[in-house]
Amino acid sequence: MLTPFHLAIPVRDIAEARRFYGGVLGCPEGRSDETWVDFNLFGHQLVCHLDPSLGKDGRVRAHVNPVDGHAVPVPHFGVVLTMEQWESLVQRLRAQGVRFAIEPYLRFKGQVGEQATLFFYDPSGNALEFKAFKHLTQLFAK
Repeated sequence: MLTPFHLAIPVRDIAEARRFYGGVLGCPEGRSDETWVDFNLFGHQLVCHLDPSLGKDGRVRAHVNPVDGHAVPVPHFGVVLTMEQWESLVQRLRAQGVRFAIEPYLRFKGQVGEQATLFFYDPSGNALEFKAFKHLTQLFAK
């Protein structure tokens, strides 16, 4: 059995993080304080910590690496979902007006590791990737 991961990320504004992770993504909120808030990200613990160095207009800095003809933001995080969860998330994100950094598509089509994937940024500039495999056994296939 896979156990949940814990990830803490910087955000520029806690209320903004609540609106995005709680409202846009629909992640249930857990514990919180003035400078941090926990979210249930598909069964995993995501903690948004206020980072005053980002400022109201600040964003986390990232670069991109080429993968399958796309500019993949690094660093990034996300969750491997079932194909049904992924398709539902795509619909939710589109309905919420989320702008994709990489539009939902099938990566490595017809190859080992074929996967549905998408990328977008939260308001603080943290890059997120959600993916799904037709066959989860392909997750680490070479």
